[in-house]
Amino acid sequence: MTNYQVYKKILPFSLISFLVDLLTIIVVAGIAIGGFFIAESASNQGLIGLAVGLIIGLVLSILVKIFITNVYKAGMIAMITRGVTEGNLPDNTLAEGRRIVKERFVSIFAFFAVTGAIKGVFRQLGRMLNRLGTAVGGDVGNSITSIINSFIQVLISYLCDCCLGWVFYRKDKNTASAACEGAAIFFKHGKTLFRNMGRIFGMGFLSFLVIGGALTGAGFGICHLFPSAFDTLSKEIIEAASRGEIEISEIFYNTQFLMFVISFVIAIFLWNIIHGLFIKPFIQTGVIRNFMQSGMKDMPTEAEMAEIEKKSPKFANLRKRTD
Repeated sequence: MTNYQVYKKILPFSLISFLVDLLTIIVVAGIAIGGFFIAESASNQGLIGLAVGLIIGLVLSILVKIFITNVYKAGMIAMITRGVTEGNLPDNTLAEGRRIVKERFVSIFAFFAVTGAIKGVFRQLGRMLNRLGTAVGGDVGNSITSIINSFIQVLISYLCDCCLGWVFYRKDKNTASAACEGAAIFFKHGKTLFRNMGRIFGMGFLSFLVIGGALTGAGFGICHLFPSAFDTLSKEIIEAASRGEIEISEIFYNTQFLMFVISFVIAIFLWNIIHGLFIKPFIQTGVIRNFMQSGMKDMPTEAEMAEIEKKSPKFANLRKRTD
């Protein structure tokens, strides 16, 4: 199966995960607002009710993330793994994904439990790259470090997806052992890692450029339909800054700039949703394919994993769980 054929099959998982996340946000907001009005009417302490509602809502969102969103994510990765390793997928991937997740629920739950340890291993890459920012020093160095950290966080999420795919593939291994093998594959196959980095950030940048640019342009055009509203907004910003004795840049006096900024911010928000729904699953498919092919062709040996243990205490601790 090609990446595109696999992508079409697993897209329903992404759509359902998005709907679950959207519904969770609505419910959390509803609980928080409900807490505010209940507390306000009962004891005139709406803020306390809002805070309590937010806490309850956040606990609920965490439970949803653990027991619903992660299940669909695991099902999607299971189907990607099968598609790229076996070359076939059933017609109803949702049903098959749910079946596999149910069948291997303990292993999957254990994987998410050790995800923190896996992220710790991969963050070593970030610490090595951060030396670049430290070497430069000053504000420029801090900016470089911040940018690198942002890139590393994105990369880590994909690496963890690949490790979960490896857990599905290595059915004969326990979760921690398979996760260790998955982590070791990245350290062993540098070319695969850099090829995946190119795919992740190259396609991500192209997605942002095309989709984000189109959304910004469309938003900028819509804003021009309401010029008086932005004239008023500009005046209010200037007046608020004046009352607060806050110096603001002269660009805020320019309504065209305000239109662009608002259009750009909304475009980023919408792009993030669209990218996560339609572009990221395609990137994940290619990344997992590269990873699986490298691992299947040349698995890490015990000696190679022992060498990684010497360099990474977190990796060594994770391997102890395989005993």
